[in-house]
Amino acid sequence: MKLDHKGWAFLILIVGGLVIGSYMLGMQQSGKSSTAAPIPPAVFENSAGISLPAGILPPGAQVPTNHPPMTQPTQGVPAVSAPSSKSRFTHFRVGNRNVKGIILDGKVAWIATSGGVIRYDTTDDTHKVFDNKIDGLLSNGIFHVSKIGGKIIVGTYGGGLSIYDPEKDQWKNYNIPDGLADQFVYDVAQTANGDIWIATWSGVNHIKGGDFDDPDQWETFTMESTHGGLPNPWVYGVEVGKNGEMWFATEEGLARYKDGEWKNWQHSDGLGAPYEIVKDAIQSTNDPAKASMHHSQQKAEQGMEDIKVAYNPNYIISLVVDGNGTVWAGTWGAGLARFDGKNWENFTTADGLPSNHIFMLHLDREGVLWAGTSKGLVRVEDEGKKLTTMTTADGLFANNVFSMVRAEDGTMWVGSFGGVARILN
Repeated sequence: MKLDHKGWAFLILIVGGLVIGSYMLGMQQSGKSSTAAPIPPAVFENSAGISLPAGILPPGAQVPTNHPPMTQPTQGVPAVSAPSSKSRFTHFRVGNRNVKGIILDGKVAWIATSGGVIRYDTTDDTHKVFDNKIDGLLSNGIFHVSKIGGKIIVGTYGGGLSIYDPEKDQWKNYNIPDGLADQFVYDVAQTANGDIWIATWSGVNHIKGGDFDDPDQWETFTMESTHGGLPNPWVYGVEVGKNGEMWFATEEGLARYKDGEWKNWQHSDGLGAPYEIVKDAIQSTNDPAKASMHHSQQKAEQGMEDIKVAYNPNYIISLVVDGNGTVWAGTWGAGLARFDGKNWENFTTADGLPSNHIFMLHLDREGVLWAGTSKGLVRVEDEGKKLTTMTTADGLFANNVFSMVRAEDGTMWVGSFGGVARILN
């Protein structure tokens, strides 16, 4: 029997739920410890958040050879403490999990992992883990975390959308019966007028006024309802444009919703570098098409079934729109793409990127663009003409970067496979 993507996802979720494991959150340099209940391991997913069979790892998933052991203790969780005066960074270990999102809410950091959500208080170095053992959160696999209207918004892997009310200390879930297009939620964004847009793996949700509890305010956009304007049901990112238009990252290109009309762009329009340019730089053969019928079909439909490495220029993993309205798209093996609304420009390892797999794009408080790759974190300046890379040598926990945020004081929090690096300004 062959399993497609969701088949693998549910199979691994079931197996994962039967395995007894532990959870560790700690600092590389710290030896302090405190008591906490062990957490069962969650689904292992690849860099794009896709569940894969055992042995299929994302490019760059391996931690450095000199990295401290990532074994998970059966008792206790090392406490997090501030770095010493001689150190510029702190490491928080989360085991064999991806850190897919980080937000800062005052002195509190919310860390989204494939093993639950961690609430870490920087004032007293205490933390709390929210996972599917609690009353409310349905899935340990977390794709997205943000704060909207005073509440913590969590997009999960198979458990729908979960919303946490800090004042009530309560979670509430929204799933397909409530109007959600799919139980796999990858991204959430809010517009200036309060509308909420949700990226799922079966299309896009739009909630007018952000009223989750009014079914009449929910609407869903799919390939069928948009007549192909949304080119693929698998939507990985949603961003608000400079003039209120909405941009969507899909597995088959970039889509835009503006004034009630849809339009999209693919590799044939200029998205992503050609295979001939990047093929020598792609060292990974961990191609999702080898493990998933869905991805195999996608590559076949795009005429790339003969390409057996991790390359798909239409596959947009990360997306951001800068202050000028320029769209930046991170692709699966085809580099970083820049779109000004008319023309595309692609940046690859030939231009100074450490890798052509762009897992994360983030605009910090100062409007600086950062790109998380499989081989380091890149500061992007001068519209892509200046690229500066940070690696484990500069304090990263691991070189594959899936998330980041910058605090008001300039401190950087960077999420990778296995942990978070907190790099002081």
